Amino acid sequence: MKENLQIALLMTMVTTVVFGLVYPLSVTGLAQLLFPAQANGSLIRVQGQLVGSALLGQGFILPQYFHSRPSGAGAGYDASQSGATNLAPTNHQLLDRVKADVEKLHAENPGAAIPVDLVTASGSGLDPEISIAAAQFQVGRVARARSMSEEEVQALVNKHTLKRQLGFLGEPRVRVLELNLDLDATHQKQP
Repeated sequence: MKENLQIALLMTMVTTVVFGLVYPLSVTGLAQLLFPAQANGSLIRVQGQLVGSALLGQGFILPQYFHSRPSGAGAGYDASQSGATNLAPTNHQLLDRVKADVEKLHAENPGAAIPVDLVTASGSGLDPEISIAAAQFQVGRVARARSMSEEEVQALVNKHTLKRQLGFLGEPRVRVLELNLDLDATHQKQP
């Protein structure tokens, strides 16, 4: 019995050190060495100021910016409360929010089909990207708000469109934060 207890305690100590210290530190060190930007959160800085992460969505409400998907994470885009709202499709709170979003989008772009990702939140509530259709839907509003031509705005959308990963995984998409930062950098914001 004493021998079994010693073996059990020794195995507990060895596995704790190996899997609790050595392995995590090795993986962290390797990630820092091979993928430093990703290992540190894919942070985006403008003139030394942290403005966000390429991996986390942000809420943009002004007309001169492309808007992200709706967020159900906390009060909106709260990374500490990432997750869906878990509201059923028949829940009145969800239906009222979607109806309000649809009305607002119809006023912005009358007669145009509204891309589904502009009225539905993702599972995480933190998506940093929108579909190409969602970006196309917003081109006119952003162009008007910034006194730009739609062709200029479309060129920036094309510049920030990501292709399918490895040529076949996922869908083409547009990174909202990076697009909005490029708009600010290249075209002065209108009041």
